Amino acid sequence: MSATEGTELPQTCYPAVWIWPGLALYSGPGLGLDPHSGSVWCLAVGVDAPLTVEIDGFRVTARTALIPPRLTHHLTMTGPLVSCYLDPATQRSAACRSQFRDVVHGIGIGHRFEQLLLSPPRNDQEARRWLDTAAPEELHPVDPRMELAAKQIRDDPVNAARAAELAAEAGLSESRFLHLFSAEIGTSLRRYRMWCRLMHAGTELAAGANLTTAAVEAGFAGSSHLSDRFKSTFGLSATQLLATGLTIRTP
Repeated sequence: MSATEGTELPQTCYPAVWIWPGLALYSGPGLGLDPHSGSVWCLAVGVDAPLTVEIDGFRVTARTALIPPRLTHHLTMTGPLVSCYLDPATQRSAACRSQFRDVVHGIGIGHRFEQLLLSPPRNDQEARRWLDTAAPEELHPVDPRMELAAKQIRDDPVNAARAAELAAEAGLSESRFLHLFSAEIGTSLRRYRMWCRLMHAGTELAAGANLTTAAVEAGFAGSSHLSDRFKSTFGLSATQLLATGLTIRTP
């Protein structure tokens, strides 16, 4: 559901999520998230108050927190939340990581431009500016073979080649390819493929598809399968999120 660039979001559209290739930005009320393990980097911002990330019995409290992929955690907050999900294969992911000087229990805290990130975006233009502040586009060299494999998955996450085929194209054994992909991209091939399918489903929903159609188009067995995978990645099901009246935008 795209809107004119710069148009203010009416209150009836709150909360909202913006989806770009490899990126998703949520702005809205704090959600009652269950413990979960994401497939990509997540930058979480407590708009009115610090948020808390709990991992393995440790608690990290901050206004801005960068949570890495594959780390099981429980995110809680009071008041509004802005969260940005960053594809590990993109330049923005590396740029965002470079903005954090302190790391506590694997969590980056205190974004360099934290004060600017405390103002949630209200329209497409502000969402893009927020993203540019949080994760500026900077060059970060990635092994071109892994970059190509990631692009193939992003372009067609439903029918993307299997690991053995991707490894053969890269001139590597399957085990070496999987190790190098994880090291270069920052998440496993399986989780990266799942992330791309979830983003594909989000794009289908933004175009007006219902949850069942979006799930099938993204390669899931059905809406319940999509909701289960969504919950394990984001901490709540797709059905729960959509029930908030969320507006999905693809500027």
